[in-house]
Amino acid sequence: SVANVIVGHGTHVAGTIAQSTNNNYGVAGIAHNAKIMPIKVLGQGGGGTVSDIAEGIRFAADNGADVINLSLGGSGESKLMEEAVNYAYDKGVAVIAAAGNENRNSASYPARYPKVLSVSALDAAQNKAPYSNFGAGVDISAPGGSDNGKIIQHTIDPRTGEAVFAGYQGTSMASPHVAGVAALIKAVGISEPEQVYDILQKSSRPVEEDTLNHYGSGQLDANSAVKLALKGQITVRDFFRWLRDSGYLNPRFWIDGGVVALLPKLAMVIGSYLLAWFLRNYFPFGWSWTLSSGLVAGSSGLFFLQGFYIFDLPQVPFRVLGSSIPELGNAIHGGSALNPLFASILIPGVLIILLLGHPQWKWLAIGTALGVSSCLAVNAVISPEVWGLGDGIIARSFLLVNAVLCFGLAKLVTRDETPAREV
Repeated sequence: SVANVIVGHGTHVAGTIAQSTNNNYGVAGIAHNAKIMPIKVLGQGGGGTVSDIAEGIRFAADNGADVINLSLGGSGESKLMEEAVNYAYDKGVAVIAAAGNENRNSASYPARYPKVLSVSALDAAQNKAPYSNFGAGVDISAPGGSDNGKIIQHTIDPRTGEAVFAGYQGTSMASPHVAGVAALIKAVGISEPEQVYDILQKSSRPVEEDTLNHYGSGQLDANSAVKLALKGQITVRDFFRWLRDSGYLNPRFWIDGGVVALLPKLAMVIGSYLLAWFLRNYFPFGWSWTLSSGLVAGSSGLFFLQGFYIFDLPQVPFRVLGSSIPELGNAIHGGSALNPLFASILIPGVLIILLLGHPQWKWLAIGTALGVSSCLAVNAVISPEVWGLGDGIIARSFLLVNAVLCFGLAKLVTRDETPAREV
């Protein structure tokens, strides 16, 4: 029947949340004692109107729902739906939504609204599912399945109307995992949705080097979430852990604090200034803005921009601006391994050749050489991975040799040079 097209998807989602458990049959639900309030807001084939969805959200809030799961979404923003979400949130309802299946660098609506917890999807290997949206607006990740391992649930076959066990995949499957854990948190006695969101995010398993924000605050951890809820408070350690992994500026601007390795970046930029100070003791020269610009560009770049997002804009420009010269080779794809062409004496050498004859801009090239020297030296100690060289002794040696060469080049050029005085 036509109804079964929607019933199959909805039943599968409901099963993830509250499938009967410990009955020697089928699959376990996350919150198996939860009561399901089925509200149909989509028609044949999964289409529907914003007004129907908004009405369904308000109906659930008015009739005692504690958690609303929205395994649906689209690209258009709607004031009507946002007002419905805010209405439910203000009545104490936690609203969980699928981030979307377009492999796009921002969550879809309604997941993008500030008072909704947006969920991206993991595959069976706990990596980002190939279809899942990511980036700006993604708050947390949960199992969503993929071609290599789908989410199995007891549902209804839309072709026959019969009950079957079926494997589905999508952020529609990831969202109810989080909604089920939200129900467990509510059962502990946490009533405010803001607290529910905080517990879900702060208890999640953080993913290192999530430069594109595939996972939000991390991967859903039901056990840790319930334990944190039972503690009845968020400790200072929990808060700073969450702050380290993710943070928010406002609904239009978003920053992933976990992307920026603050201490290594500070070591790089401070190291570049120390190298310049060391040279200055032997070959006296004045400080200039061109020298300082080169020191920063070569050592750390504007590193605080690496995790910055603006909705609906590509994040690549921020990664480029936030990268030092040795990191530019991997700024596009977001990996951590350094490109040996960029992480070497090559670019500082070219800049010095091009700018040596200019009385002021040559100090940009000199500063760049010192900055790159500091960056490579720090990376050789803490993160020596280089394309084609691995992360062992060969990579470390490559970085250290090029760090010494960059410093030697700067020293050679600085000898007998006097910078242009700025007024």
